[in-house]
Amino acid sequence: MTARRLGAVLAAALLLTGAAGAAEISGPAHVVDGDSLEVDGQPIRLFGIDAPEWSQVCHRDGAEWAAGRAAAFWLRARAEGKPVRCVVEDEDGHYHRRVATCHLGRRDLNRAIVAAGWAVAYRRYSDRYVEAEQAARTAGRGIWRGECDPPEEWRRAHSHG
Repeated sequence: MTARRLGAVLAAALLLTGAAGAAEISGPAHVVDGDSLEVDGQPIRLFGIDAPEWSQVCHRDGAEWAAGRAAAFWLRARAEGKPVRCVVEDEDGHYHRRVATCHLGRRDLNRAIVAAGWAVAYRRYSDRYVEAEQAARTAGRGIWRGECDPPEEWRRAHSHG
């Protein structure tokens, strides 16, 4: 292989493995909340989704229920301690976390939690999970069983800053 061709191959490889696009983090998952994990000691925010906050309550049948805790417990029951592979798509500069799509085997965990109704598609950043959200809403799964403020609106209303 000529030096010129080798240079072109190396340049292409660098493009394919750019810092934000194709970096991967793998290891056992530790679930922080409904849209955050720690993998291999690194904090990860799940890309394209937004789950209720840990302290967020929603309403169902006239009573309050801890939707944020339910979302975290749902994810914990499926991923805690299991090997996941997270493909980094961005970085959250404010919290210094990687933003990634995480897989448990072939299963896209981001899509799974939205499809189960425990998170919403975070349309501000992606429309990748809108269909999964609409299906969960139609079926009345997870947070769609009652009345729940979108997590982003709830955070704004309950911020202390």
